[in-house]
Amino acid sequence: MNQNQNRSSLFRKKPIVNGDNESNMLKRVLGPLDLMTLGVGAIIGTGIFVLTGVAAAKYAGPGLVLSFLLAGIICAFAALCYSEFASSVPASGSAYTYSYTAFGEVIAWILGWDLILEYGFASAAVASGWSGYFQTLLSGFGLQFPHALTSAFSPEKGTYFDVTAAAITLIITFLLTRGVKEAARANGIMVAIKIIVVLIFIGVGVFYVQPDNWQPFLPFGISGVTAGAATVFFAYIGFDAVSTAAEEVKRPQRDLPIGIIASLAICTVLYIVVSLILTGIVPYHMLNVSDPVAFAFEFVQLKGLSWIVSLGAITGITTVLLVMMYGQTRLLYSMSRDGLLSPVFSKVSGKSQTPATGTWVAGIIVALFSGFISLGHLAELTNIGTLFAFAVVSLGIIVLRKNNPELKRGFRVPFVPLIPILSAVGCMYLMTRLAALTWITFFGWLIIGLIIYFAYGRHHSHLNPARRISDTFKTTKGK
Repeated sequence: MNQNQNRSSLFRKKPIVNGDNESNMLKRVLGPLDLMTLGVGAIIGTGIFVLTGVAAAKYAGPGLVLSFLLAGIICAFAALCYSEFASSVPASGSAYTYSYTAFGEVIAWILGWDLILEYGFASAAVASGWSGYFQTLLSGFGLQFPHALTSAFSPEKGTYFDVTAAAITLIITFLLTRGVKEAARANGIMVAIKIIVVLIFIGVGVFYVQPDNWQPFLPFGISGVTAGAATVFFAYIGFDAVSTAAEEVKRPQRDLPIGIIASLAICTVLYIVVSLILTGIVPYHMLNVSDPVAFAFEFVQLKGLSWIVSLGAITGITTVLLVMMYGQTRLLYSMSRDGLLSPVFSKVSGKSQTPATGTWVAGIIVALFSGFISLGHLAELTNIGTLFAFAVVSLGIIVLRKNNPELKRGFRVPFVPLIPILSAVGCMYLMTRLAALTWITFFGWLIIGLIIYFAYGRHHSHLNPARRISDTFKTTKGK
């Protein structure tokens, strides 16, 4: 197939760049510590402060520690694959960009559209969770919002708009438009606070563990452990957002693998220890609450520390929202720069050197979703999108090794193709553990995306020969 035929194909591939020879209007200011705090900021939050209780009570019991371990191992395999891609194709867009170079445009679009679902609706869900913790904290001081503004649209409950969820989304949007270094600095401070809170829980909670609470260890059997792993997988979402920062990293070939692998390792250890202590303090069947970590301290009459944990949870969830929205805007930036989405998302502000306009568009949409819509089932929907992306990226390593063996790689996945295959199979297995409604919604979202691609993206793609001829004609006419 010649080049022109390839460029008109659904599987036309984006040329591989090393990060230096691609037009980059974003500012390279991030180092490995910034990337680690971005990763930890995205990973530790809703998962450790909310999902631990739900997963223990409904699925795994004390065996939750095995659920986190299983999900962590699968994520570790995926993280190795992400690290090789990030060090050899260090461009914004994460899995979208990787699949563009490995599989071609239509697969890249499907994956990019899938990630829009992951980042956008996960951000809305996290904002809703933040709102709940924040309102609980305010109530401790005798303060509360009008009931109609405390939750998503539900006339039968008398609520119409979650004002605090929308407000925190817009505040985070404003912070992101000020510049990535400023956002990373704020994120670093909040990450330090929530790590301290988690360590306080571990250091104090270990003295209140009752080993009898770990019996029976697997009340729902092995199937409960795997279902729990599929549920808590949401807790690991975030390390992939590190790779979306590729064009703002000083030394991407070296620093991106460090940031991805180190942040995942830190969080996996913390998740395992926290889940072990949590189920040791409180009988697992009592943990189906919205604030299980704070509840554990209340359970042993440590209400003062419970308040500190709630404050840490608010801080932790804020960092998750920050990094999720950051990943969303950089994904939109990359897809727009390739011509697949409106150019509004790739317009860079000269002062802050960020895609400010696109950031505000995305932020306002997420704010409306978080304010009006109840997103209770979207943790699973976010999970299926992430697992799909991880599986495709893992298989992409095998394809890239075969088609581009000479490509410079700052990091190489060991034992290829074994580890990429284990990663893909593990992700696809966890996908089968999700509800049928989640699959139906997921396929519906992908169908909408394909309609947009064939109606707009394919024709406006920078790899479309007709688009290139038109751009050349306009440039010549302008001269």
